[in-house]
Amino acid sequence: MSAFLRRLVALSTVERILISMAALLLSIAIGFFIILASGRVAECSTAAWTMPVTGLGFCYDPFEVYFVLFNGALGEPFYTWQPALLNPDWLPFTFTWLGLMPGWSPFNSSLALTMSETTLLIFTGLSVAVAFRAGLFNIGTQGQLVVGALLTALVVVAAAPLFPESRLGGIVLIALGVVAGAVGGGFWGAIPGALKAYADANEVITTIMLNFIAANVAFVLVAGPFGDETSSVVATDRVPEHARIEPWLFPAHGDFAELALLGGLLAVVGLYVLLEHTSFGYDLRVSGIQPIAAEYGGVNSKLTTVRAMTISGALGGIGGSMWILMSEGRWIESVPALGFDGIAVSILAGNSPIGVAPAAALFGVLKGGALEVGFQTDVPTELVGVLRGLIILFVAMPEFFRMIGTYIDVEESGHPPEPAADDGGETDA
Repeated sequence: MSAFLRRLVALSTVERILISMAALLLSIAIGFFIILASGRVAECSTAAWTMPVTGLGFCYDPFEVYFVLFNGALGEPFYTWQPALLNPDWLPFTFTWLGLMPGWSPFNSSLALTMSETTLLIFTGLSVAVAFRAGLFNIGTQGQLVVGALLTALVVVAAAPLFPESRLGGIVLIALGVVAGAVGGGFWGAIPGALKAYADANEVITTIMLNFIAANVAFVLVAGPFGDETSSVVATDRVPEHARIEPWLFPAHGDFAELALLGGLLAVVGLYVLLEHTSFGYDLRVSGIQPIAAEYGGVNSKLTTVRAMTISGALGGIGGSMWILMSEGRWIESVPALGFDGIAVSILAGNSPIGVAPAAALFGVLKGGALEVGFQTDVPTELVGVLRGLIILFVAMPEFFRMIGTYIDVEESGHPPEPAADDGGETDA
């Protein structure tokens, strides 16, 4: 087993990509048979798909389900047709031919939903990745997102009367909202970081507990003095329209703004540079893998732990700001579980900031496509959730075992990772 894990650690980037693609195909193949099995036990008046040769009928068509899952997430750019002469009855599977849908535009509401989910998950995935790289398990990104989102909504609503309803005023309010979200999330992340560093409290326990505290304190505050009295649900006042991050090309009702995605990609690049090409990033990585060796090297591992959790929380808080300013427009009690999804995104990305963007994109496609499957087919939402879970599990597991192998390899060899080539700064004393 140890040799197998070491082999995973030594994989090249190309090999890791090929393994991920193979895992994706394997998950689709297993899901294919799960759909068939579910289609046999379900009740329907007409079979959605009949297996050639055997004549067995199934209530759910696995080809249709996967086609809608991926095609629907993009706004249905392809349509299908099946020439009868090319599909004789003796073939075990039906060949499906794809064509580009006439008049399709990439700037559609379905793709906007996919991109919106991708954007939000970039921030929460980065949040978890920072903590993982520091050897910390931040399960509290959800709570940090809740706090950041609440502070964003309250600050923007409170500051709106002080600025004119103009583009410049809106830019200032958006900047204030993002800073408020980063401060709120960073503060909420620093709490378990300080408890870990100075009280040796397990960060998994403290972050989970702080998730509940954040959700319930926010609910009480919004249900009381900071709530919208005219709303039928527990929610804050809406932020002004000129303080929203608006789309340039996508429809306004798609809850997606290109500027927010650009900010997420800049965060990906900035975090990569911070972790891989600065002295602080090296200190953070070494403290996470070999804290004793880091201390001998002059690194203040306790302070580094607090800093890492603060940055992690700030990124989660900015994710909450994007949810308010781009998608929802107000804090509402039904906060989506973006923080928990960020854990899977980070693992799928191998805790690499660069890998977070494609991992978040896959999650966005699965989320948007799952909604389309529910709209266009009779497949139960629970079955769609199983298919999404299979894809995520199979694609993420190789990186999960690779992460375990990295820590085992370091523990057995006792060697921390090498510093970046341009790491010319001093370590913290």
